[in-house]
Amino acid sequence: MRHNFYRIILIAVLLLTSAANSQIHALDRLRYTAETQASFSSGANTPFWLVNNKQGLSSIKNNSGYVRAAVFRDMDSTDHRFRWGAGADIAGCWNFTSSFVIQQLYFEARYRSLGLLIGQKEINGIFSNPRLSSGDLLYSGNARPIPQIRVGLPEYTFVPFTKQWLAVKGYIAFGAFTDDGWQRHFANKTAKRTKHALYHGKAIFFRIGQTQRPWNVEAGLEMAAQFGGSSIRNGQTTKMPVSFKDILKVIFAGGGGSNTPIGEQLNVYGNHVGTWNLAANYSPAPGWLLKAYYQHFFEDHSMMFFQFPWRDGLWGLEAKFPKNRIISGFVYEFLYTKFQSGSVYWDKTSQIPHQISGKDDYYNHSIYTGWQHWGMGIGNPLVISPIYNNDGTIQFTSNRLIGHHIGFMGQPLKQLGYRALFSYTRNWGTYFKPLNNIKSNFNALIELTYSPERLRGFEATLGVGIDRGSLIGNSTGAMITIKKTGIL
Repeated sequence: MRHNFYRIILIAVLLLTSAANSQIHALDRLRYTAETQASFSSGANTPFWLVNNKQGLSSIKNNSGYVRAAVFRDMDSTDHRFRWGAGADIAGCWNFTSSFVIQQLYFEARYRSLGLLIGQKEINGIFSNPRLSSGDLLYSGNARPIPQIRVGLPEYTFVPFTKQWLAVKGYIAFGAFTDDGWQRHFANKTAKRTKHALYHGKAIFFRIGQTQRPWNVEAGLEMAAQFGGSSIRNGQTTKMPVSFKDILKVIFAGGGGSNTPIGEQLNVYGNHVGTWNLAANYSPAPGWLLKAYYQHFFEDHSMMFFQFPWRDGLWGLEAKFPKNRIISGFVYEFLYTKFQSGSVYWDKTSQIPHQISGKDDYYNHSIYTGWQHWGMGIGNPLVISPIYNNDGTIQFTSNRLIGHHIGFMGQPLKQLGYRALFSYTRNWGTYFKPLNNIKSNFNALIELTYSPERLRGFEATLGVGIDRGSLIGNSTGAMITIKKTGIL
């Protein structure tokens, strides 16, 4: 399934790129990146912030690295009618989940406001700062990209007759997970795993506020689902249907048919996750920003609406100071996921005709291996990813937590920049399998980036990370990255 999907993407990229070549003019150029990275660590794992939020191109194993090469054709921002871009990004790795990685392979095009993406492209969360945040609750940039076909409005587009006070953006996407081989290798003989699982995503966001004013408010709903494929446990295979009717049920979050397990019939077909998102932005001058945001995560209808109070979520505050060399950017986030609709779950029966929709069990699912790809959580990585499990199970073992995160960065010298991340969580396990004792987890990163003037396009980054706590163990390590970018 994985190889067939890549073949489809490659053929589509080649055909569409060839068709778009007629649009290229003499000034168009290709951008390239060559990069090598190595990490050296001792302890339980490679330190947390040397691994997480790196688009899945990382390894928890001590002493690992990669060599990476990529070529991109960026979309021309001066053409407001038709624009197109493409990218190919590959890596050879050691001590990773695979020795060869197709990290990105995509074609994208836009006609006026309408956008199309075909392939596998690195995508970050809509609200969070990818350099400083702990990560959005739905898409954090923590896992490998999912190959997909996505259409929609990639950028905010003004709604007619609103005098540019209201703008909208959104998308709908279908794709496929590509980690069948990794799951087969990682899972123990009795653990649940899946193969040929499919992906669906959709979102709609609104922005209120005119562009010439210093403030605006953003709000939106983003949802995703795993469906189709087969679930394998204890040698037993459950095949999930993928008819046109089933796809409609996934789009509209409807209950499964008689050819699905009873739990899918009583609830919804597939593993559905989503977030409500709200942000207030204040920018008094170009580059300056004060932003407050909130994300509410949900796994089912009970927490999607207001059946239960919205106790769980990610609260964040971001500030940008472009003229301050010491601290040019700052983020603080508070994460709370303990409630999950409460500790009781019951599907109504004729004997007890009451529905109690608790124990949401964030990121996990009874049929699918949860909201993960290649072992890395697709959502916020402070909910520790399945790849950290030592027992061969593909599940999130501690999704009830309280966490604090701070990130800041600066450019004290013209050729030298830095970034620092600090996170602390207290973890209770899950409702279904609580931890015997509350476990703590402290993770820190200090990173320096040197860009010499005499070697244009080169940069070297040194990161030092430490982990302390009883959740994933103690680790200390360093990572060095050497990168060259330029124009072909």
